[in-house]
Amino acid sequence: MTPAVPELPGQPSVVPTGLDVPALAAELGGTGVPVRWEELTWQQAETTAAAQDAVIIPVGATEQHGPHLPLAVDTLICEAAALGVSALTGVPVVPPLSFGVSASHGDFGGTVALRPETLIAVVEDVIDSLYASGVRQFILLNGHIWNNGALDVSAEKLRVRHRDARVRALGYVTMYPGPEVDGHVQYGRALMHANFFETSVMLHLHPELVRMDKATSHVDVDSFWDYRMDQVSETGVWGRDVADADAKHGEKEFDRCLLTTARAVSAAVREPWPDPTHRPGATA
Repeated sequence: MTPAVPELPGQPSVVPTGLDVPALAAELGGTGVPVRWEELTWQQAETTAAAQDAVIIPVGATEQHGPHLPLAVDTLICEAAALGVSALTGVPVVPPLSFGVSASHGDFGGTVALRPETLIAVVEDVIDSLYASGVRQFILLNGHIWNNGALDVSAEKLRVRHRDARVRALGYVTMYPGPEVDGHVQYGRALMHANFFETSVMLHLHPELVRMDKATSHVDVDSFWDYRMDQVSETGVWGRDVADADAKHGEKEFDRCLLTTARAVSAAVREPWPDPTHRPGATA
């Protein structure tokens, strides 16, 4: 039986998806409505922590996304995915961390960047606070690829510090195969930035923030090294066919991100801890 979460005032949040939310929520443990940590009282937070023992921490960025998309793309998409997963699984979502490791964008205006060490420290503080509230399972849901290193370090440090906690850092697209992500990117190890994929998803989630009249593409090239974005793109875009982006494709990609991540999270928070008797060579 899935533990209940506290009822919240106000109207239910609408999950921007074509998925059958009520049916999936019934299967995966949610109510169909996201649980927003910041909307809980402290008593409700304690109840939720005891019932779910898990939380999703969206980690985004505030950085340039070409001339046609807003600075908040990585945060907006990641938070939407986190809230959708919460609606399907019942796992609460804390407010997104909206600054990331973004200095490699270089001289494009608007970017607000954290040093990797700063993001590591912020994540540690956030998880330590939630740990004190009784949470023991932490999903760091990432919306910006250059956050990966800092989040992996954070997870490693926290696994060592809190022996009874579980931490996993993953991207909102991690749970289905990378080659299946239709970003119209040929090179760059699937680097997606202000490209066909992100533009399509934003047209689905926030069409009012997309300026398709200013959309431009960039022919990605093969390289061994990673570079600052202003060294490889004149516009801040990495990817082809951006003008072909459309909301229907964005909905399809977003729904797959949401479904695969929700199924993974629903199973993860119920996963048994390792049993020493299952180790190779162990005796019964």
